[in-house]
Amino acid sequence: MSGADADRVAPHTGPDGREPAPGSAVEILTPRDVPLGGPRAMTVRRTLPQRARTLIGAWCFIDHYGPDDIAETGGMDVAPHPHIGLQTVSWLFSGEIEHRDSLGSHAFVRPGELNLMTGGHGISHTEVSTPGTTVLHGVQLWVALPGEHRDTGRDFRHHVPGPVHLDGAVVRVFLGSLAGDTSPVPAFTPLLGAEIVLEPHATTTLDTDPSFEHGLLVDEGTIRLDGTPLRRSELGYTGTGNRTMTLTNETDAPARAVLVGGTPFEERIVMWWNFVGRSHEDIVEARQDWEASSDRFGQVDGYPGGRIPAPALPNATIAPRGNPTRPKGSTR
Repeated sequence: MSGADADRVAPHTGPDGREPAPGSAVEILTPRDVPLGGPRAMTVRRTLPQRARTLIGAWCFIDHYGPDDIAETGGMDVAPHPHIGLQTVSWLFSGEIEHRDSLGSHAFVRPGELNLMTGGHGISHTEVSTPGTTVLHGVQLWVALPGEHRDTGRDFRHHVPGPVHLDGAVVRVFLGSLAGDTSPVPAFTPLLGAEIVLEPHATTTLDTDPSFEHGLLVDEGTIRLDGTPLRRSELGYTGTGNRTMTLTNETDAPARAVLVGGTPFEERIVMWWNFVGRSHEDIVEARQDWEASSDRFGQVDGYPGGRIPAPALPNATIAPRGNPTRPKGSTR
């Protein structure tokens, strides 16, 4: 997915002024709507990056979309576009997306299946919802590569995690380790990514790595994260120091969320368009290479149209940014 708006940030709270509960260690990040594409733009809800928080671990970008009726929205049709310095993580709840990239990968993103693409020095790809898709619903996540690996070669991984059944919940771990399960997909920094489905009125407590910070994105329902209610599309952030995380679904229907986490990413990054660099000059160079059709990004075969041109650079130097001082969670 193309993050045409990735260099813009939003305030800590949304228009309704959502704040964490008094005394809570949970920080609430509310989404903003971002259109992707042309006249029939697909709208996504973006919770990361924001002015209050640039990263959670190495996770630097979270888009949440759907459920969208394809007959009304036209679905997803993202022409060839580039990436540097990051990994894209695609996870669907419904629908199907056809993926092609300049590594030569041709794969389908389906519900409950991880597609992870690494674009270190440079990669390009396309994403198109398939003709059989009627409702499209999922998340697109980006992971910033650490400095020592940000020029790594292209890569693509596919993994189907099995369900882990807990008391009142089902967990699918697509990156890292949780609930006794570990994903075989390698990461460049310590990471966690998992889907969690809670039964109606269920409470589950998960053991967590105290060196990790975490973000819980609610997809369906309302979930209490350590006592703080999170509504649909809100992202609850907890800092390091927590050995457990308690999730409660107080509704009469199943609730679903995506949990991300990792050790704090201490490097400052520059995010612009689809690029993650360390300086304004990194971005300028990558943009020039894309516009010049450089071999750096390769060629995507099989897409029946032209590629996405890079937007104009801002009339100012793009400054690197990191996170503010992180609140500590209570050690339990």
